[in-house]
Amino acid sequence: MSPSPSLLGDSTPTASTINKLDKTEISASPSKSSGLLRTAVNHMNSNVTSTGGGGSTNSNPNTSGGASLPIKTTTSEVELLLATMKNLSEMIPIKDPEERKKRFETVASADDIHEKENLMNTCTNISGILPPEVSPFVNDPDFGYEDFAKRGQLSDLHTFRIQDYSWEEHGFSLVNRLYADVGGYLDDKFKVAQNMTYYTMGGRPHVDTTKFRRAVWNYIQCLYGIRHDDYDYGEVNQLLERPLKSYIKTVCCYPERITKSDYDNVMREFKHSEKVHVNLMIMEAKIQAELLYALRTIMRLIL
Repeated sequence: MSPSPSLLGDSTPTASTINKLDKTEISASPSKSSGLLRTAVNHMNSNVTSTGGGGSTNSNPNTSGGASLPIKTTTSEVELLLATMKNLSEMIPIKDPEERKKRFETVASADDIHEKENLMNTCTNISGILPPEVSPFVNDPDFGYEDFAKRGQLSDLHTFRIQDYSWEEHGFSLVNRLYADVGGYLDDKFKVAQNMTYYTMGGRPHVDTTKFRRAVWNYIQCLYGIRHDDYDYGEVNQLLERPLKSYIKTVCCYPERITKSDYDNVMREFKHSEKVHVNLMIMEAKIQAELLYALRTIMRLIL
């Protein structure tokens, strides 16, 4: 007979207890939001796997011979993300501009093995990637994405400060000046991709996803050297795990290399509609970044 959770003792939290912690205790005690979920999970793991000193062991009841096997518990990816967002919303924002700039450079120069492999593949054997029916229309087959900031190296490319030339204050009006009404269509498209939300995440209702969406959007534009002075880029590393950042960079910079397995291996607990929304944000943020560079150049020529 399987042991009842109530027989394991009050000091041993169960999976249902973890869910209650996330839904009630974290929201009721803001000071405990940072690391509360991890602490509960670690405590459960230590109690579940203990076998001596009078501790209780949660064993597999179907194991023959009386041998007990510890049950491995995993923390929900979405639950950790929710706890992180809640913790960040309660923290005092960084106001030092130099510290914000340093955090931006840290995110911008971060490079993992997957990204390095993509960069090497892009620089080599380019001709083999282009189909014969496309190659006649390509003037520069070596043209491709280049990291504007590399770890441990000084970059020749300068940072594009969004406060100096933004879509809302500069790009929108210039597009409408060059092509009437197009600016409004583009603006609506950007706003829908960036602000659309059903207030859910991985099936959890009543979730404010603003911080996650902003981290995705700003990280994408960070890849193109665009810096938002009023944003703390430390949130990017806390909200976006390395596999997700690698996926975002591949979609932005090497979209021809994306596979179905890449899509399946990130945001595993997200609904497909939520994952599609993230991909829409990736493409729209990329388009806006490219437009800002082009429109700024046109503005300089006109003036």
